[in-house]
Amino acid sequence: EITRVQISTFVTSSLSSSSSSSSSSSSTFPRFHLDLWLGFTVQNWVLDVGRPVVMLVLPADWFPLNRPGAADYLHLLYNITAPLILLKMLERSPRTPPLPAVHLCIVAVVMATSFHLVADSVTRRLLLIGYQLHVSVRENPVMKNLEPSSLVDAFELLFYYDDTLGHLMWYIPLFLILLLFFSGCFCPRSQEGRMPSAAWMLLAPNAAYYWYLITEGQTFMLFIFTFFAMTATVMHQRRRGMVPDGNGLFMLYSFSAALCLVAVWVAGLWNDPVLRKKHPGLIYVPQPRAVYTLHLGSRR
Repeated sequence: EITRVQISTFVTSSLSSSSSSSSSSSSTFPRFHLDLWLGFTVQNWVLDVGRPVVMLVLPADWFPLNRPGAADYLHLLYNITAPLILLKMLERSPRTPPLPAVHLCIVAVVMATSFHLVADSVTRRLLLIGYQLHVSVRENPVMKNLEPSSLVDAFELLFYYDDTLGHLMWYIPLFLILLLFFSGCFCPRSQEGRMPSAAWMLLAPNAAYYWYLITEGQTFMLFIFTFFAMTATVMHQRRRGMVPDGNGLFMLYSFSAALCLVAVWVAGLWNDPVLRKKHPGLIYVPQPRAVYTLHLGSRR
């Protein structure tokens, strides 16, 4: 009896020790959120960047102008999936804001993407009749022929909802959630690891999307402030003996590569007088769609 008890005790203790060691070894090294970043990248490229591509590839007469087109349906899907992915990021972030703040951020994103859906749909139809994105609304040849002339004010209001108010309501919560998620992507220096191969494969498309977000969305100031906050977080965590894990390195490398792409983009278009008139402020970041209508639209 004594030997049986000793054997059973030894077996249970060895099993518990092995399970605890396996669980501790699995929890020792933080995992890379491949499902989250893959969904984030695929959503952005297919439903956001893919919309102007679909508009250029598909013939305009496939869909009636008084009904939604293929690009509009992609935008509708983006309005659904974007809040869900942002909520998933908040779920995996160790620092979650209060629930009312989360609800407010998600509502703002949904409202802003809805503004953008309407304005983008109208813009696509204006392009078919000669609207030029590299010229301001009031100076467009299409708007000069409008009667009564007060209709131009209505279009300026529409684009204000899209380009100014909508982008602020859309991108401030986005970059804030990315920063909150990044604040939890740290591990002790003894557990410092490297980015997995899957992260390196997603790095280029993710950085290219951030470039698109900065240039087309005109979010350079929000992006650079977020990048500075991430850098300050890294410096603060290093004093505590913490270093970025695989997810943190992925975000840092993506932001750095996107900043390099923006620098190359601005340098290549630095002396363009038409785009300089379109973007007269201190921050000069031309929009890809404006470059297309200026240099490539007429050829097409």
